[in-house]
Amino acid sequence: MNNATDKTKQQFESVFVSPMRSYTLSALDYYDQLFSAQLDAARAYSDMAISQARTWLDVKDADSFKKAMESQQKTASEFMERVKGDTEKVTSISQSFAEESQKQAEETTKNAVAKAKQ
Repeated sequence: MNNATDKTKQQFESVFVSPMRSYTLSALDYYDQLFSAQLDAARAYSDMAISQARTWLDVKDADSFKKAMESQQKTASEFMERVKGDTEKVTSISQSFAEESQKQAEETTKNAVAKAKQ
């Protein structure tokens, strides 16, 4: 009886607990990377906005207005590049997580089938 209980515990561990633990670790890593990327992006966007606000506060004449407009155009271009890069980064993080999750699901299914045949 004790041997059957141990075998059932081992099967439960290998079929359910271990894969869930592995998936949870992957999910935590994913969310950590995702939130970090989002916080970095938010910080960069905030810095750009504050810098532009300071630039516009320095406008006192036609020449400084022209410089502020040029700065705004440059910042808009940098902003679009940053958004593009941030989007690519989040997409890459998400794709990696999806691929890893799929791989883990396939492994779990293989292990479950192998354990069921035993």
